[in-house]
Amino acid sequence: MPLFKSRAAPRSSTPEKEKILNNETHYYNDRNQSNGNKNDQEGSQGIFDQQQNSNQEQRRSSKISNSLPVFHCQLAHGSPTGLISGFNNVRELYQKIAECYDIPIEEILFCTLNTHKIDMNKLLGNQIEIGDFIFAHKKGTPKEIELTKTNDSFGLTITDNGAGYAFIKRIKEDSVIDRIKVIQVGDHLEKINSISLIGKRHLEVAKMLKEIPKGDTFTLRIVEPLKNGFANIGPRGDMKKGKKSGYGTGKETLRFKADGSAQIIEKVDDAVTIGIEKINVILESYMGIYDTELATQIWELAKDKCNSIEFAEAIDNSDLEDFGFNDDFVIELWGAVTDARAGRHR
Repeated sequence: MPLFKSRAAPRSSTPEKEKILNNETHYYNDRNQSNGNKNDQEGSQGIFDQQQNSNQEQRRSSKISNSLPVFHCQLAHGSPTGLISGFNNVRELYQKIAECYDIPIEEILFCTLNTHKIDMNKLLGNQIEIGDFIFAHKKGTPKEIELTKTNDSFGLTITDNGAGYAFIKRIKEDSVIDRIKVIQVGDHLEKINSISLIGKRHLEVAKMLKEIPKGDTFTLRIVEPLKNGFANIGPRGDMKKGKKSGYGTGKETLRFKADGSAQIIEKVDDAVTIGIEKINVILESYMGIYDTELATQIWELAKDKCNSIEFAEAIDNSDLEDFGFNDDFVIELWGAVTDARAGRHR
């Protein structure tokens, strides 16, 4: 896989940006030439003013260019390296990747950071470090499996890509699904019988699976990510500890916000990262989902709250009230928040 190259100057960050900057340069040069003819008649003071204005506009152009971080990307099964920028959320990121490789956006299942393997620990969530290498996983082979619900739970943890596709993040060992080896981590859940799951959030998909009566037989249609031989298959569990990647060494982070915008932050607070991850573990335990966006929203609601009562009131006064979290669940969430604040999960 290609390693990162040193970050190029703003003029050559992407072909599109280079084109824009060149157009601006031509505009300034044309104007400067016109001003120069006039200033030849008005004297050296006019030339000095013109040079000052040109320098100021060039600095302004440079600031605009520098405000758009550029990321390297590839298709996970193999492709040339592309450069993308100018996105504020996951859906826009997928659109940029689709345009870069001239593929339909519907072909992209999910993205991983700094690895082309189907590693659920490296999923792209609500933030990307400047310097992260993005790998987009395309749709591969569809599979239809006839299942009989023999237990209350299938042993699945479901997440989604933020753009309408729910997929399997984790399979519980010795569960119903674990015994069906054709179903793998990373598989997109496309249909239950004739009901399409496309466009549904993972919460809805998990609820639909849970509501299937015990003993019923149904057909599950899934789509696996496109693979390149055996090189693209990652472990179901954690990767080997201590193994370091050559990617993602940037000190800044691009964070996607709930309102659809993006913000560059200098350093990610360890307490925030730990707290959100702990909340995700609780969501998985109670609800069978993994949702960094929801976990982040819960963490944000806990800001400036001094106790579990204030935290519960904040949840009740938000759109999370629709989830109907019980008291025990809220207390456990609050415990995760206070532990992270105190550094007890470091």
